[in-house]
Amino acid sequence: MKEVEKYPDPNRANKLDAFDRLLTIMDQLRNLCPWDKKQTIESIRHLTIEETYELSDAILEGNLEEVKKELGDLMLHMVFYSRMADEQKAFDMADVLNGISDKLIHRHPHIYGDVEADNEKTVLENWEKLKLKEKGNKSVLGGVPTSLPALIKSQRIQEKARGVRFDWDNKEQVWDKVSEELAEFKHEEAEGNKEKATEEFGDLLFSLINYARFIKINPEEALEKTNKKFIKRFQYLESASKRDGKSLSDMTLTEMDEYWNAAKKL
Repeated sequence: MKEVEKYPDPNRANKLDAFDRLLTIMDQLRNLCPWDKKQTIESIRHLTIEETYELSDAILEGNLEEVKKELGDLMLHMVFYSRMADEQKAFDMADVLNGISDKLIHRHPHIYGDVEADNEKTVLENWEKLKLKEKGNKSVLGGVPTSLPALIKSQRIQEKARGVRFDWDNKEQVWDKVSEELAEFKHEEAEGNKEKATEEFGDLLFSLINYARFIKINPEEALEKTNKKFIKRFQYLESASKRDGKSLSDMTLTEMDEYWNAAKKL
């Protein structure tokens, strides 16, 4: 392995002490706390998923203080899983950390080996090729988790296909595909064929996600920002109309639009 410069970190000792402190606390909780003693790898899975989404929310809101807190929660979960696995003689925290370190070194041969990669595209292509060899997948798409939400899964499918150069040449081609899928969806919807319209709607979404990738927009983030914007405006509509003594159930759409338009100016 090629020798790579180690960059000095004046705070390394503090970071190691902090990690050691967390490991110590985890040992104490696992031995002394009734709740922590009862947990299993399976029982905290749903909590880990929840913490991941809370981290995502903090990132989208640009709240670094909350990002710090949510990272701490997730770090606790990583330590918790490792501690429980250690009790089963499966692996421990050192195995986890050494495993990811070994993987990073192996997948960055342009840093630690003799491979040349002077741009992001080449790095990503090499990464996907190495993953395919490591996992023994028969398909490039074999590494995409089946339980991913559909929108994120589409992103990962397209990224992996790009990793082996199965991709459009330019965004104009992708936009033509979006237009084609939109026309096909509108045709099937007009025909009243719900099954075909559903299929074409899926194709339309897939092509839009593809276009977003080409123009470097994360569709998951874009949609979540729109969700948050809608919630904020709708809650203004609710509170402002209530303050004026009105009930949504008794209001016309035109009346609601007045509050909605006011919310858009906030």
